[in-house]
Amino acid sequence: MADEARPKILVIDDDYNIRNFLKRALTYSGYQVELAEDGPSGLDQLLYYSPELIILDILLPGMDGFEVCRRLRETEDVPVLMLTARDAVEHRVQGLDCGADDYLVKPFALEELRARVRALLRRQKPAEQGLLRYADVAVDEATHEVRRGNRLIELTAKEFELLTMFMRHSSRVLTREQLLEHVWGFDSEAQTHVLEVYVGYLRQKLEAGGEDRLIQTVRGVGYMLRG
Repeated sequence: MADEARPKILVIDDDYNIRNFLKRALTYSGYQVELAEDGPSGLDQLLYYSPELIILDILLPGMDGFEVCRRLRETEDVPVLMLTARDAVEHRVQGLDCGADDYLVKPFALEELRARVRALLRRQKPAEQGLLRYADVAVDEATHEVRRGNRLIELTAKEFELLTMFMRHSSRVLTREQLLEHVWGFDSEAQTHVLEVYVGYLRQKLEAGGEDRLIQTVRGVGYMLRG
């Protein structure tokens, strides 16, 4: 099966053995799997990897799984399966209340994990996959069609990729390094002028009908999509 047809799963767990066991098992089951060992690196992975499912441990160093789930829910609707040794009812309730979609207690049977993964992936609505919306902007990832209101906007490949990055992480500050790495494959400060030029192109095209500015500069950091 080609990689683009294999669902992407991000595993966030500080236990080396569990991370690698899950990667082997899920890869064998036909999924693409990326790993993160703590909350901050897991949130960063969302920018580059765009997973279709997250398996998230609760007992993480620095930032626990509840906080990770709350933060990603500010901008993401990707399904989350919490995987943890905590089996008290109040912990399950807390996990679901912070935005998790399902909860599995360690130790677990691999077949049950696989079944829950399949169920969560089925819940995604096919009609909504590939269609991104923010304010009056709509991006169809399948056809590369971009509209602001009723106005069709023609973008180059790099402009489209940059806009898609903003749309996937709306209302979140994206650093120059993150944008350069994702769109161009490098993060050299010497190349930040490339990003500035393309942000300028995007702004011109998005605002050509006199609309409000959506791509905002966050001084000293980067950019964010905000109405």
